[in-house]
Amino acid sequence: MNLFQFSSSKQSYWNWVFFFIFSLLISTSFSDPRISNSGLFCGKFNPLNGTNFVPTFVKEMQGLSEAINARHFATYHLHSTPPIYALAQCHQDLSQTDCLLCYAASRTKIPRCLPFNSARIFLDGCFLRYDNYSFFKESVSSSFDKVICSNDNIAKVDEKRTKRVGYAVGKVTKVALRNGGFGTAAVDGVFALAQCWKSVPFEGCQECLQKAEMEVRGCLPKAEGRGLYTGCYLRYSTKKFFNEMGETEHNHWVSGIAVIIAIISATSAFIMLSVLVAYATYARLSKRKKELENLGQIWINFEKSGLKFKYETLEKATDYFSLSRKLGQGGTGSVFMGMLPNGKIVAVKRLIYNTRQWVDEFFNEVNLISKIQHKNLVKLLGCSIEGPESLLVYEYVPNKSLDQFIFDEEKAKLLKWKHRFDIIVGTAEGLAHLHGGESQIRIIHRDIKSSNVLLDENLNPKIADFGLVRCLAPDKSHLSTGVAGTLGYMAPEYLIRGQLTEKADVYSFGILVLEIVCGKRNATFSKDSSSLLQAVWTLYRSNRLAEAVDPCIRDEILAKGAPDYVLQIGLLCTQASVSLRPSMVEVVQMLTDKDCEIPIPNQPPFINGNVQEPERSTKSYSSDSFISNAVKKIQGSGTFSESSRTHSSDEPSKTQ
Repeated sequence: MNLFQFSSSKQSYWNWVFFFIFSLLISTSFSDPRISNSGLFCGKFNPLNGTNFVPTFVKEMQGLSEAINARHFATYHLHSTPPIYALAQCHQDLSQTDCLLCYAASRTKIPRCLPFNSARIFLDGCFLRYDNYSFFKESVSSSFDKVICSNDNIAKVDEKRTKRVGYAVGKVTKVALRNGGFGTAAVDGVFALAQCWKSVPFEGCQECLQKAEMEVRGCLPKAEGRGLYTGCYLRYSTKKFFNEMGETEHNHWVSGIAVIIAIISATSAFIMLSVLVAYATYARLSKRKKELENLGQIWINFEKSGLKFKYETLEKATDYFSLSRKLGQGGTGSVFMGMLPNGKIVAVKRLIYNTRQWVDEFFNEVNLISKIQHKNLVKLLGCSIEGPESLLVYEYVPNKSLDQFIFDEEKAKLLKWKHRFDIIVGTAEGLAHLHGGESQIRIIHRDIKSSNVLLDENLNPKIADFGLVRCLAPDKSHLSTGVAGTLGYMAPEYLIRGQLTEKADVYSFGILVLEIVCGKRNATFSKDSSSLLQAVWTLYRSNRLAEAVDPCIRDEILAKGAPDYVLQIGLLCTQASVSLRPSMVEVVQMLTDKDCEIPIPNQPPFINGNVQEPERSTKSYSSDSFISNAVKKIQGSGTFSESSRTHSSDEPSKTQ
């Protein structure tokens, strides 16, 4: 289900995404949010009602984000099944900007513990924990409290230095207890910081810090020691790591005013969040009812059309999902080759989540793709929702995905220029059909890339993996939605502002064109190199596009004079301005009509290659959207596709 369905939540979410990306790329040299991972500890048990846990977890993190945005500390609890409680706190010496950066980093790392129902992560500047019960007042735990010592020893170990460490740790504990749970100390080259979580009462803070003080001393003669405790954090180091703050007691009058303001703010926030939660609950129940009706109608249609498969049949067809039958792994599930009782070979997609979770991916792929028929789109044969997990059945495409050809030194030689040109045209025609086709509904794929273009036995392309598709009504200019897709292929207006149109697919297609012609990935580069997009643009400006062509086809393509206009079309598709990018119908015309005039492209946007990762997708319900986003997907991609346009002419090139 779409977890980012409320405008207020969306705005907050995008504020976080844009802020974190911008800060990472531009501002990190001016701040130190201390995001080094001190320790990540996962629970041992899965939630009893696991089907709702991931969506609930994302909502919990969303609520926590809104709360911590205003201060260094936040707790949050959604009255959900299963229940989730969460707490986040920054160390008091961090600025508000650094606090937000640190929290954003912790939020993207803690999902590694999913689907366990509890986890806690300590970064050097902040702490984040979620659990299935109210733990906010806990101070110590025999199971999770840890001391982490550095590998390096103190340069000169002697009795004086040992005493200095002990004195610094003891002093910072006293300062923290005197100053409301936070303190720093410096003693002759030894630096220490102590922080209790604000939800822990004074007695718990005292118990936690005294335990940490005693056990952290055991790190000697190491140069650093960290106490990662349920109710507090304590660290010493021979290098200064904290920001200067006074160690005197707070002014009582100021504290009183601050408490009053905090109470008023918290009360207002509670009322607003209560209304939001009530509305969200109502909306979720309404959506669940509609989804049940939709699935019922879909199932009736399948019963009539013969698209229903028994789970046992598909289980046997794939040899019980044997690893030897596995074709690939996408963000929404694994794909296996299967042989039906009649001897027909199919591709069976095994969704990560079972049908009781009613996730968007299932409805997208079944409800939308079952209605779409085109030679360049993978054909859906049916589905099964009666077993322990959802299964989708597609036609089998024997040559697997395009990326396994163009990025492989040997297989790339099999794709001559004619094949590559036909793949480009066929993919363009498939996208044009999705964006308009024979209906008024505009369908946006959101994850066009080389691994989602499959090749049949004749090397014709078929667009695959429709788990992320979104529909755009005729009266809508764009959708505002959570980021999903693959870094390196995502349009800038979508990545930064969440504005989704067909032109996001056009941008991804432009990147794909460059990859097909050049034989290089857009998103894999060394530290100091530029992206493929930037490199092609630079060569285009200097009239040296031939240098960008894959050496496997360079002689062939240069003899036909084709690369300039094909790469020029790719650059047109990747322009920064959405309005300047052509539609896919126009792209098909430019590729196939020799008399069509091709405009001069403007400079495309450039995303630093150092922050891109190949084939890393982000789903709107996962945090690894982000930075996943930052920004990662959040995680999602899959594995199949259908046939391409085959030109009768052996000469696909075009004269200008």
